[in-house]
Amino acid sequence: MNTLIRITVIAALSTLSFGVLAHGDAEDSARSAMPPEQKAWGIGASEDQVDRELVIRMNDNMRFTPDHFEVAEGETLKLVIKNEGEMLHELVLGTAAELKEHAALMEKFPGMEHDEPYMAHVAAGQTQTLIWTFNRAGRFDFACLLPGHFQAGMVGGLEVSTN
Repeated sequence: MNTLIRITVIAALSTLSFGVLAHGDAEDSARSAMPPEQKAWGIGASEDQVDRELVIRMNDNMRFTPDHFEVAEGETLKLVIKNEGEMLHELVLGTAAELKEHAALMEKFPGMEHDEPYMAHVAAGQTQTLIWTFNRAGRFDFACLLPGHFQAGMVGGLEVSTN
């Protein structure tokens, strides 16, 4: 009986999403109601703050185009992320170390769902936008952290230069 209870508890816990939000419209509206959180690579922004738009394409060759871009410190970009492939891809902004750590977690827990203002999950043939103010100078990265994608080289870089 004790073993049955343990199995039931483990099964129930395995369905939890590790304290992160799932993908979807309800979460998007909840996310937009929350105040933006400053990250090492910047902070979330709104449409009325956009300085320029940049289109980034993704495909099933596990590549981004462009795979590098430059931005001025304080500039707000609207990243238009187009998935030209036939499978789900994502673009996640961050530091190289954080992206590597997150990719390892995604490998370990492939069903892990997450949604932050610096992430865009893009279904096959679809487009999503991400609006971000790059208010910290430095070199940062972006990647698709879906299991196997990061490991296959689906990464890019960006340089935030001081004014």
